[in-house]
Formats: sequence, structure tokens, C-alpha cells
Amino acid sequence: MPVCRPPAAPPVASIAEAIEQMREIEAALVPTDGVACFNRMYLEVTQQVSEHLAQGLFADPQFMSCLDVVFANLYFAAVNAAGSGTPVPAAWEPLFASRATAGIYDIQFALAGMNAHINYDLPLALVQACKQLDTAPDDGTHHDDYQKVDSLLDAEEQSVRQSFESGAALNADRSVEPVLDLVDNWSINSARDVAWDTAAALWRCRDIATVQDLIMGGLARTVAMASRCLLVVVP
Repeated sequence: MPVCRPPAAPPVASIAEAIEQMREIEAALVPTDGVACFNRMYLEVTQQVSEHLAQGLFADPQFMSCLDVVFANLYFAAVNAAGSGTPVPAAWEPLFASRATAGIYDIQFALAGMNAHINYDLPLALVQACKQLDTAPDDGTHHDDYQKVDSLLDAEEQSVRQSFESGAALNADRSVEPVLDLVDNWSINSARDVAWDTAAALWRCRDIATVQDLIMGGLARTVAMASRCLLVVVP
């Protein structure tokens, strides 16, 4: 099946622009596209973060807004690369390579996207946001605010899982049981804990490019391997 490709877009400068860009990606892709499956989940979470920012949930809204924008732009960069036919980052390659593969469920695509975006992109986004705002990961309320997003992500993940499980039960499809076993072994909150630790390590060696390259190179391969496991076609 041919893969639709959204037009390349410049980096966004606000959460509102990020939400609009995700909506444009959604409109450009067929619903069964693996990237679309992740994009739907990411759009929902980003909208919730935006609402909570407006409601004053975060102690440092400037930091959280900056982090959200930098984070989203890393995903958009992968989408733009795929759209232009250039190589996507290694951590994203399994999702983009499998996006049109039959026999992979929506939940597998969604979690593989989360795996790449959280485990690989999020540490980079944290370091970039801190540099932009002349702060550090351990300063102020950064970690507390960071953890407040966990509950939003956990709720969204559970919603996706429940939707999948309900649909599978209605279809009496026993073939989904291996998929449930597969995705149950991946946790968004655990991934975010690891991402924070990785960001702390990157921050401490931010002036040593060779060490940063070694950390991120090894991480990209590990994240890609995990995504390939999540995206296995279950007979």
C-alpha cells in the first residue's frame, strides 16, 4: 500500500503550532498508517499538556512550554526526513519502515513511536531546552514538573490499551493475546524515568562531543531494537 507523506514544515515555535502541525500530519495520512497511529496518541497528550499549562498545573510553565516545543520538533524532523526521502534518525527507523506493514496493530505502532520519542528524543529535548533557557535539569522545579506529565501519559496509554482490549474482546480474536503480552512489557513512565537519567548524563558531558555521540549512538541502537520487538507481526 502506498504511503502518504505530509508536506515538510518548518520547526514550530509554540505548543499551539505543534498541535496544528500534528493535525496537518493526521490529515495527510491514512488512519492505518503506523505513523498516524502514533501521531493520534501524541496529539491527544500534547493537547492535554497545553490545557494543563493554561490551568497553572506546572510551577515553571516557561520551561515546560520550551521543553514541549523542542520535543515536538524532534518528531517533526523525523517526519520531514521521511517525507523528503532522506534517512530518519536510527531510533525512528523501525516505525517508519514498518508503517504500512499488514498484521501490526495500532497499539504496537503507537507504543513504538512513544518508545522512539521518549527514550531517544526526550533526553535530547531536555538538554536543548535547558541550554535555551540557561538552566540545568536539576534546577528549580524542573523534575517535579516533568513528573506531572507522567500521569497524563499514563492515562492516555491506559486509554489506548483499553480501547484495543475492548475491540479485541468484541472480535473474540485470540490472536491478539501475544500482542497484549508484548505491549504489557513496555511502560511509558519507566521510559520517562530512564530518559531523565539519560538527560542528566548528557548534561554532565555536554561539552564533550565524543562522549555524547557514544551515549546517543548506543541509545539509538537499543531503542531501535526495542521498537522492532514491539512491531513484530504476530501470526
